[in-house]
Amino acid sequence: MSLPPTFLDELRNRLSLTQVVGRKVMWDMKKSNQAKGDMWAPCPFHQEKSASFHVDDRKGYYYCFGCHAKGDAISFVRETENVSFMEAIQILAGEAGMPVPQSDPKAQEKSDHRTELGKVMEEAVKYYRLQLKTGAGSAARAYLAKRQLSEAAQDRWEIGFAPDGWQGLYDALTGKGIPEKLLIDAGLAKASDRGKKPYDTFRNRIMFPIRDARGRAIAFGGRAMEPNDNAKYLNSPETLLFDKGRSLFNHGKAREAAGKGAPLIVAEGYMDVIALSEAGFGATVAPLGTAVTEDQLRMLWRISPEPIIALDGDTAGIRAAMRVVDLALPMLEAGQSLRFAIMPDGMDPDDLIKAKGADAVREVLESAMPMVQLLWRRETEGKVFDSPERRAALDKILREKIRLIKDPSIRSHYGEAIKELRYDLFGRKPRSAPRAGFTPRRAWNAPQPPLTTTKSSMLANQAANEDILREAVILATAIANPTVLGQFEGEIERMTCSTPEHAQLRSAILKHAHQEDVRHAIAKELGQQPLEKLFAQRHVAITPAVRRAGDEELARMSLAEELAKLNARRGHARELREAMEDLQGVADEGLTWRLGQAARALEGGGAGEDKEDKAEYEVGANGARMKRDEREAFSSLLRQIGMSGSSKE
Repeated sequence: MSLPPTFLDELRNRLSLTQVVGRKVMWDMKKSNQAKGDMWAPCPFHQEKSASFHVDDRKGYYYCFGCHAKGDAISFVRETENVSFMEAIQILAGEAGMPVPQSDPKAQEKSDHRTELGKVMEEAVKYYRLQLKTGAGSAARAYLAKRQLSEAAQDRWEIGFAPDGWQGLYDALTGKGIPEKLLIDAGLAKASDRGKKPYDTFRNRIMFPIRDARGRAIAFGGRAMEPNDNAKYLNSPETLLFDKGRSLFNHGKAREAAGKGAPLIVAEGYMDVIALSEAGFGATVAPLGTAVTEDQLRMLWRISPEPIIALDGDTAGIRAAMRVVDLALPMLEAGQSLRFAIMPDGMDPDDLIKAKGADAVREVLESAMPMVQLLWRRETEGKVFDSPERRAALDKILREKIRLIKDPSIRSHYGEAIKELRYDLFGRKPRSAPRAGFTPRRAWNAPQPPLTTTKSSMLANQAANEDILREAVILATAIANPTVLGQFEGEIERMTCSTPEHAQLRSAILKHAHQEDVRHAIAKELGQQPLEKLFAQRHVAITPAVRRAGDEELARMSLAEELAKLNARRGHARELREAMEDLQGVADEGLTWRLGQAARALEGGGAGEDKEDKAEYEVGANGARMKRDEREAFSSLLRQIGMSGSSKE
């Protein structure tokens, strides 16, 4: 079967070779440079201990300096999976979300037609370049000089001019024997609806050739010389060569510059790209007449893991940045994001370079903000949150945006970042110093606050240790019983982990939750040691749901119970802490002290509870005691997953 070259190009553009190869190798992170897509690993094609297998993600090729194996994503899948070319294509297309084209007997004919159109486009580039140097192009040359674009720069960017006539390009190229159909198919001419000969698409415009990643001319962008023209900038219509939503201006040159370490910058238009590139920022691209698309984002991330979106400092620029945020949130992956550099108010990059030079632009780029800050800025800037209802509305919209993120680890980190920003905005009421002449009440006989050394005492550490033990049981039960993971995925994702090891395991569980062998997938990612350490703990080994792995009902009950206990204890402690913070400076010292005692007792695992309180406990699924509030949380969780509210067996 013959596949269209455009399909194979798009397939390679959408895929990250690092991700394809990463399923089969363990990267040597000391030798690799993930930010540049320069990765090293022991070769999967021959036995070795050293990392001699090299993947260049930007170029899309791998090479082993030991056995000399080389190729792209398609050849890698063919070799490692022992499949045919078409089977490899189907595997990769499935990962990229692309349907494989059906058998097309005219594929070669289309390929030949694309080649012909490419030749026509190169002839058009030559024609427009020549016209810029004629008398008809004098006004265009004056405009470019005013924009401080030298002749050498004009030559580098192959800038041309389309004369103000109806058939200038048409007559010139048909005079060379090029059929008018090719001119129309290339988007250079339009058919007349009056029965006359076709007319030029571009007239009285400064012309910017648009080339694909491989340097082939595929379209033009034209800047109107007439101030009252309906379209200041006009792009070629979409053709067999040109899909504006899947193309970037200056793609090839920017990719090369980024490969040498330059930051990838996304500007708004042709002149911004040219100005930035001429000022030393060679890895600059621009979308073509549309807002940034999903396909363009994927192309950007193939070039660099964290492109900088450089936008004009006006209302339209800010709105464009916000649209990019909404588009990018569901597509975020670990190490794959965006930063935003907003130019000074009313200026674009070209203006800033002319006014203050390249250093001023560099300063703006270096202070580019991460996506989460721009998201926060959009939802809070210029708004007043002077009531609980307004704060709740803010919380709701932010939760909705964060839910768009598919990667559970990134979603969790966004939640933490938003929480910190929220504290910065609303603040916590400061601890009030005693007023002048004020004598604290002694009726409550309140002791002094605990010393910092108290934090290391057995009582204070008891709660933290209890949380760690409970988290270990939850993680081990989830790994041992992956069939119930889908019902608890949200609860496990929201679980705050007390140790980095638990956080790492939790992220791996969520990442591989839908694979056939979850434990094997986690071991492949993290190695066997974290798993062995987890399951070797005595309290984990004796957990019924771990010992009787595969008993789905027991696993569901156990996870629901442990999560409910953890959430109930942490929930009470958090509420008390927040109440104390809100009451500082409002309530008297006695009330604040009593709340503090309650919080410390709760965080100490119930230290100081009265004997009568023991009546509140009931026996849960694992034979452990459950307090009444824990049981209520447990029953609520069971109802959410469609099970009975009883915790007794």
